[in-house]
Amino acid sequence: MINRCITIGIVSTLFVSGYVFFKQPFEFYISYFVIIILLPLFIFKFPFPTSVIKILLPLLLLGLVSVYVGNNTLPLLLKIFINLFVSILFYNYVFQFYEFNIITIVKYYMIGAFMVASIGIIQVISFHIGFVKGYDFSWIFNKWGFYPGGLLGIRINSVFTEPSYFGASMAPAFFISIYSIFFRKNLFLKKYMHVIIIITYFSTSSTVAFAGILFSILLLLVNIGFVRYLVVFVPILLFAYMYIYNSTPEFRMRMDGLSKLYSGEAVNAFEVHGSSFVQYNNFHVALENFQRNPFFGTGLGSHPVAYEHYSLVKEFGGIYDFNNLDANSMFLRLMSETGLYGLLLIMIFIVKFFVVRKKDNSNELYWIISSAALIVILLQLFRQGNYTYNGFMFYMWLYYYTCVAEKKFRISKKIS
Repeated sequence: MINRCITIGIVSTLFVSGYVFFKQPFEFYISYFVIIILLPLFIFKFPFPTSVIKILLPLLLLGLVSVYVGNNTLPLLLKIFINLFVSILFYNYVFQFYEFNIITIVKYYMIGAFMVASIGIIQVISFHIGFVKGYDFSWIFNKWGFYPGGLLGIRINSVFTEPSYFGASMAPAFFISIYSIFFRKNLFLKKYMHVIIIITYFSTSSTVAFAGILFSILLLLVNIGFVRYLVVFVPILLFAYMYIYNSTPEFRMRMDGLSKLYSGEAVNAFEVHGSSFVQYNNFHVALENFQRNPFFGTGLGSHPVAYEHYSLVKEFGGIYDFNNLDANSMFLRLMSETGLYGLLLIMIFIVKFFVVRKKDNSNELYWIISSAALIVILLQLFRQGNYTYNGFMFYMWLYYYTCVAEKKFRISKKIS
C-alpha cells in the first residue's frame, strides 16, 4: 500500500503542474510536496549518488565566476542551482527506489499518461455537451487555461496548464503508442489505451505536439529503416502539419510570424503572433550573449540579466516581454547560460547514450524507451526552457539508465 502511494506521488510529479501555492520568490507547485515528503526518505534509505555532484559542481563554479565578474547575480544562480540539484537528486533516487527496473518505471509512466489522456477525452465530450466544469478545470487548478480551437473545437490540455505542456510530457507515450498500433504490439497498455493517447495527442493542435509527431516519425525511421516505411510515415507527417495549420489559427499565425521575423520581413511585434516574437526575441538575446561569452556562457540563471541588455522589446514594440527567465527554449538557454560547454555536454549525452535497434530487434523495449525519452529531450531543447518543469530530469535519467540497462541485457544474452 505504501509503495503504491509512493508510485502515485512520483507519477503525479510528471503530469500535475496546474496548481501553485505561491508564485514569489518562486512558483511552488503542488508536486513539490511529493518531493519534500519523499526526498528525505530516499536520502535515509539509499546511498547518495556522487554523479549528481560531478554534474553540478562545474556549473556552480562557473556560475560563481560569472557572478564575480558581474554577468550574473547570486540569487539567480542559487535559485536555479538548488532547483536543479533537488530535481536531479530526487529522480536519481526514484530509479534507485525501483531498483533501476526501466520496464516497471515506464509501465507506471504509461498508466499515468493514459489517465491524463482519458481526462482529455472527458474534456472534449464535456465541451460538446456544454458541461463547463468537465472541460474548464480552472475551478480545480489556479494555473490552468482553456484553449478553444482545433478540429474538435477545443485544444486538449487535460491537467496541464496549456496544450504545449501536454505535447511535451505525453510525447513518450505517443511514440510508444504509435509503435504499438502500427506494429501490432501491446507495449505496457492495451490497444484501446494506445488509441486514446494518439487521438488526444493530435487534438492538442500545438506546435510542440506537431514537433513531437515529427521527432517520433524520424526516430522510427532511424530505427526501422528509412526506405521501407518512408511511404507510410511521411504522409502522416504532412497530414498532421496540414491539419494543425488549417484547423488552428493560432498555430498558423505562429508559423507565419516566425517566417516573417527570421526572413526580416517583420519590423514590428504587432505584425506577428506574440509567441513568435517571444521566440525570436529570446533567440536574439541568447545569440548576442553567446557571441560575447561563447565558451562558458554567463552562468546558470543568468539569461534574465542578458535579456535586460539585448532584448528587442523596445525596438519592436514593448508588449511581448515574456519568457525572459527561461529563454523559451532550453537550447537557447544553454547557449546563453552555459555556452559551448553546456551545448557540447548535452549533444555528447544524446549521442553517447542513444540506444539503436539491433537487426534482430532483440533489444526492442530498450530502443523504444530510449527514443521515447529522447523525444522529450529534443522538445525541451526546441521549445521548453525550464530545466525542471514537469519532471524533465526524470526523462534525462530514463534516457541514461535505459542505455545502461540495454548494455547489461546484451551482456547477459552473450553469457547465456
